[in-house]
Amino acid sequence: MNHLPEPARVVRLPDGTHVYADQSPETYNGPQVVHQHIHQAAPDKTVQRIALGSGVGAGAVAAGVYFGPLLVGVLTAIAANIAMLAFLALVLGWGLHTVVKSLGSVFKGV
Repeated sequence: MNHLPEPARVVRLPDGTHVYADQSPETYNGPQVVHQHIHQAAPDKTVQRIALGSGVGAGAVAAGVYFGPLLVGVLTAIAANIAMLAFLALVLGWGLHTVVKSLGSVFKGV
């Protein structure tokens, strides 16, 4: 028992092109128009999938989508401020150390 369909027969037209036998010249009406829909790639849905997988509602998913990038931005700003303050403290500490060292050598001779 062979349940496979019969293989399609390919014929060569006089102009050299190949078509399937069911598209022979009597039924062949030229090239077919293919409508292709191109979509943009979907955004990353990791947060939504984790949230929905744990059984939370759509409000929590929307909050995660909205506040997730917001939280990353706030934490980045905080980290930048702390780095700037650390640099400022380093420069002021180095300057104070230099002044105290210089004054110490001046008052040593008194």
